[in-house]
Amino acid sequence: MARTGDHARAVTASALGALDFTLDRGSPVPLYHQLAQQLEAAIEHGVLAPGNLLGNEVDLSVRLGLSRPTVRQAIQSLVDKGLLVRRRGVGTQVVHSQVKRPLELSSLYDDLVAAGQGPTTRVMRNEAVPAGPDVAAALGVPEGTEVTVLERLRLTHGRPVALLCNHLPAELLDLDTARLESTGLYRMMRARGITLHSARQTVGARTATGPEAARLDEEEGAALLTMRRTTYDDTGRPVEYGTHLYRASRYSFDFQLLVRG
Repeated sequence: MARTGDHARAVTASALGALDFTLDRGSPVPLYHQLAQQLEAAIEHGVLAPGNLLGNEVDLSVRLGLSRPTVRQAIQSLVDKGLLVRRRGVGTQVVHSQVKRPLELSSLYDDLVAAGQGPTTRVMRNEAVPAGPDVAAALGVPEGTEVTVLERLRLTHGRPVALLCNHLPAELLDLDTARLESTGLYRMMRARGITLHSARQTVGARTATGPEAARLDEEEGAALLTMRRTTYDDTGRPVEYGTHLYRASRYSFDFQLLVRG
């Protein structure tokens, strides 16, 4: 364990040494916030990777010419965001970067791959079921029609980030479980010649139930983001209805608003 910790510290020391911290002491932005922003950027861009250990507050304050309370406040802000964690006997460690997903028609798998997050998937359910009222209305089929239901746990760096539930028309495509664990659902649909054209999506929030918390490695009652989406192909046919849960500590939606004038 000591050798592992020493290696992690050595890697982090090298990574920190490569960082060019730019702190503007004349700026109205507090120094702790400037430092926190630059550390967060280093985590998001993979310069500081999950598992890396930061030096102690005294070493960092001397290296950067900052007071220890300033360094402590910067680190605490990233602990609060879930990017760093303090481990007794180990030190302050990089956990992960938060997933920021654009609010557009894309798959979580593709977004995670593009962000270098190393996604993996566990398929927990893949079977035919009769469509309930909500699913039938979303897919435009009579209630009781056979549809395929998928339940998947999506992970990054070995830690859960989302719990995905999707319903699809049963005849749409063959959903092989092994294939679903190695790629994304939308990739499989595109490979089958299905052109995804548009979607209707609603984003919300609620707290985790006990079973949801257990699957997502959260505390019961933790904040979750919710997403409900019906996706249509280029003929206007509904091809997927998804109800997804995301850990708010590890996930956010990112979108741009335009002013109409």
